[in-house]
Amino acid sequence: MIDIVNPGTIGAQMDGGAPREDVSDETLLLHYRNSGERKVFDQLVHRYECEIYSYLCRYLGDAQMAEDVFQGTFLQVHRKCSQFQQGRQFRPWLYAIATHQAIDLQRKNKRHRMVSLDENRDVDEESIATLMELLESRETPPLAGLEAEERQQWVRKTVDALPEMLRSVLVLVYYQGLKYREAAEVLGIPIGTVKSRLHSAILKLNQAWQSSRI
Repeated sequence: MIDIVNPGTIGAQMDGGAPREDVSDETLLLHYRNSGERKVFDQLVHRYECEIYSYLCRYLGDAQMAEDVFQGTFLQVHRKCSQFQQGRQFRPWLYAIATHQAIDLQRKNKRHRMVSLDENRDVDEESIATLMELLESRETPPLAGLEAEERQQWVRKTVDALPEMLRSVLVLVYYQGLKYREAAEVLGIPIGTVKSRLHSAILKLNQAWQSSRI
């Protein structure tokens, strides 16, 4: 079994024989699948260690759990590299593995939250706003009365309280910057559902803010 080191230490262990930075993720993974060269695998981990660890911290809200899932994620990359199909994009595939690993850990810890939503709601595509637009709107700034630190704390607490299916979309699209189609691939849902859930998440944040002002 391949050993995965802790986040933050991988970059320092890269040797001079590592693949060039301009080699695509997909090429690296396919090369690792065929050769088993550790330095190629380390390059992939090095590219995504900060991004995936940050995502898992936001998703799970717990640094220790994020570290555990980080380890499990790249262990699964090692185990499942033979299943990676040529022509597929590596980044959404990696996020899908990380998300599934996080959900599995939550279930084991009895923290998995089950919710039911009406996913058939008609959504005007032009009404889909990002969280940044909601928070920084100059016309109706919902958080204008809070200081920056208080705003960050409120946002973090409120995002963490969202149902999992809304929170996962919000974190992937807003915080991690995935495109709708990439988030849809990660979560295994249609693009329209991604947009609907993102819209619902923003509405819930706005409702939470309005309630906090009463």
